[in-house]
This record gives sequence, structure tokens and C-alpha cells, in this order.
Amino acid sequence: MTEPLRVVLAEDSVLLREGLVRLLTETGFDVVSAVADAASFLRAVEAAPPDLVVVDVRMPPTFTDEGVRAALVVREQFPDVAVVVLSQYVEENYATDLVAGRTRGVGYLLKDRVADVGDFVEALRRVAAGGTALDPEVVSQLLSRARRQDPLERLSPRENQVLRLMAEGRSNTAIAQTLVVSEGAVEKHVSNIFAKLDLPPAEQDHRRVLAVLRWLEHATEPS
Repeated sequence: MTEPLRVVLAEDSVLLREGLVRLLTETGFDVVSAVADAASFLRAVEAAPPDLVVVDVRMPPTFTDEGVRAALVVREQFPDVAVVVLSQYVEENYATDLVAGRTRGVGYLLKDRVADVGDFVEALRRVAAGGTALDPEVVSQLLSRARRQDPLERLSPRENQVLRLMAEGRSNTAIAQTLVVSEGAVEKHVSNIFAKLDLPPAEQDHRRVLAVLRWLEHATEPS
């Protein structure tokens, strides 16, 4: 049997923190520390780097960006630790800051998604395994912003759907199931996306990451 994934959790709401600890424990994770502020969170990670951290964007004392800034510190100083940020609302700049420079082992999810335990746990495991998990609402807002400025206009509606699902961290198989098409069709759409975004031939996973980053880059350009 494999060892359970070790998690450090940072959430200032007592009820949500205790609920997350219980949920994670019951679904096979090992919550090694659960804290209420960014400083305690960083100390816990430094003391014993876990496999995964789950941290709220807004934390004491100002309840602005302490959590996401702490997550960025972890991403920089502990590159082997997967990072998932939870937010009450979609905050585009925080999402792009999180994935800038490292697009493996990162996630940005809305707290409402926690209610869907299966999807939430699957997203955490995917990020811990080196994948990505961007909340569909985050992807939708970034897409909308990008289209207002953009060079993603060359993509067809179906290609935009595929890129949206790629940004959520879905595999070709998962995308095919979601869109009810064959994997071959998805592979063709992905190839078209690479061509239309001028991404040269390279290792497949690398080009997938570049495609999503191209999207996010345009989403954060000044209008």
C-alpha cells in the first residue's frame, strides 16, 4: 500500500478548517497540520515539507492576499510541494500569479467546489501527482477577458472548449468523455490549438502547458 498524501492546511474559518480536516482524513489524506494564519502555515511547511498544501487566499491579519502570498513562497522555496489555493470568489490576478513560472502541481479552486467531495478530492490528487486544477469559473473568466483582447480568436468554438478543459487540468481521455467525442477527435483539436497558437513541436505535456499559459498571459494584459 502507498503512504497517504501528507497535507498542510491553512484556513482561518474554524468550521471550514475542521470540516476540511475531517473530509481529507476520511478520504485517505494525512493532515499533518491545520492552521489559521499564513505565518503558522509557513512554519508548518518549513518544519516538515508535505506532499501538498491547501491554503485560503485571504487570511489574517488583513484578509487580503496573505494566503496566496504564502502559497507563492512555498511554490518558490519548496518546488516539490504541490499547491492548491482556495478562494471564495474568482480573483484573476491571484490565479495567474499562482501558475506563472510553474504550471505543474498547482491548483486554484473556489470554495463552493468543496461541496462536491468527489471532484474536490480528485482535483487534489491530480495536483499532488504533478497536474493542474483550475476551477471552471476561473477558466471561464480568464477566457472571457482574453477574448476581449485577443489572439485566441483564431480558435474555433470547439477548440476553445478543448482549451478550457485543458486549463482545468483534464487529460485527452477526460476531455473526450466530457464532450462526448472520440479521443482521436480531441487529439486533432489539440494539434490545431498548438498550430493556431504558434507553438512549435515539442514534448506533448510541455506544449499543453504553453497553450494554457498563452491563454492566461492574454487574460492578464492591460485592456
